[in-house]
Amino acid sequence: MTHAEREAATATALVAAAQAGDQRAFEALVRRYRKRIFALALHISGSASEADDITQDVFLKAYRALAEFEGRSQFFTWVYRMTVNRSLNARRDRARRGEDTDDPRLELAIAVDARSNPSRAAELRQTYARLLRALDALPADMRTTVILVCLQGLAYGEVAVVQNVSEGTIAWRMHEARRRMHEAMAPEKLQRRRELSADLARALAEHGLLIPVLDPS
Repeated sequence: MTHAEREAATATALVAAAQAGDQRAFEALVRRYRKRIFALALHISGSASEADDITQDVFLKAYRALAEFEGRSQFFTWVYRMTVNRSLNARRDRARRGEDTDDPRLELAIAVDARSNPSRAAELRQTYARLLRALDALPADMRTTVILVCLQGLAYGEVAVVQNVSEGTIAWRMHEARRRMHEAMAPEKLQRRRELSADLARALAEHGLLIPVLDPS
């Protein structure tokens, strides 16, 4: 049995126990997926406070609707779909209100990677801001696909279930996202690949979403 199969089997057992009335089983599901649900909501909504509210709301709705969950898809795809829908709505609502706040994705990445170095923080801010602008310029469905594949690590088939489209559509979106992000990043060369978070750079590069950068030294 693969790791993914073990994960699915464990989640299925926890769901069955929770449906039978075991409160601790549902709490185990929350602990298992909460960080990933929060990260997904943060990347899509662009707001830390909204991501926290969305995470709580999604698990509350999942708990209330647990008896209706028939297991046709995995539990995580079910809650992922709720998270995506709720996060996209929150982002659209904030855009309609004309709210413009500091991007928590940018601030959190800089806080982690700058290591309290002001000059490095300034370099990272420019690099990360350009990368996030390129990502955010993608259409909402395509941007969500990129987030699910690159930052959440889901397979194309899993993303297809979450977004309720064919696997071929997911493959096309990733191909088109590569083209658009390469185009957006091309006018100015990033100074050094190492200015990106290692995890972020690796995730994007693995899926062809980060153009190779030559070290000028």
